[in-house]
Amino acid sequence: MRFQSTFGGRHELGQNFLRSPSTIDRFIAVVRDTEGSILEVGAGDGAITRKLSLLNRDITAIDVDEQLVKRLQRDIPTVRVERADALRFSLDFPVIVGNIPFNLTTPILRRLLKSSTWNYAVLLTQWEVARKRAGVGGCTMMTAQAAPWYVFELRGRVPARHFAPQPSVDGGILHIARREKPLVSSAERRNYESFVRAAFTGRGRTLPQILGRASGAPSNQASRVLSELSLGDVRLPRDLRADTWAVLWSRLTQRRQPHDQEGARRDFRQ
Repeated sequence: MRFQSTFGGRHELGQNFLRSPSTIDRFIAVVRDTEGSILEVGAGDGAITRKLSLLNRDITAIDVDEQLVKRLQRDIPTVRVERADALRFSLDFPVIVGNIPFNLTTPILRRLLKSSTWNYAVLLTQWEVARKRAGVGGCTMMTAQAAPWYVFELRGRVPARHFAPQPSVDGGILHIARREKPLVSSAERRNYESFVRAAFTGRGRTLPQILGRASGAPSNQASRVLSELSLGDVRLPRDLRADTWAVLWSRLTQRRQPHDQEGARRDFRQ
């Protein structure tokens, strides 16, 4: 039986329910490594919710589908289930998890990364989103901008056949942890993000030229900093590790990092 919602059918909502017990177990194993009460967004038919209820934690689950919410309230009384929008509901929970509707991945991620209330997120998203956010195959601008405050890890690939209805792309399990000690002060966040944006979108024939223009530093200074970090042969911004950007920002703009990194000479390239 297919449930309909006042917000549209499940296909219109972009949500694909998990149908693979092994994938659900893999997802729960990642959640188990977190601490604190849990908010599940996009609970859907409760495939993940039922497993979460066995973790002996305070669980809140939300979904926009009224009929599915009523069913979960009846079937899983140990979980607080509410009809709510993930783009509006409070994120004041230590742990945020969910099989994210694919067409809402970007706005949900943006909202999460602007919030200061949670410590861990375990999300099932499109494979390309999870891969890029984790910096696999190259660092993206958005990941570099968020790296001083968050650590992104790719925890597995989920075949499209493990969903119903089956999407056209695979999924990926993305783990996000808030850094206890940010690599850039909150007061400098906007300036830092502007620096990264300028580096990824700016012109230049060499990386020192690109970084120099983005930071306002001479290109020879940028070249020297890259050499000191053993990155003199790196050609493109995407080839730098996400957490390298905080070091470059500090060195090129003469900002003092909140917590000096002893590993400044470790391998910062992809």
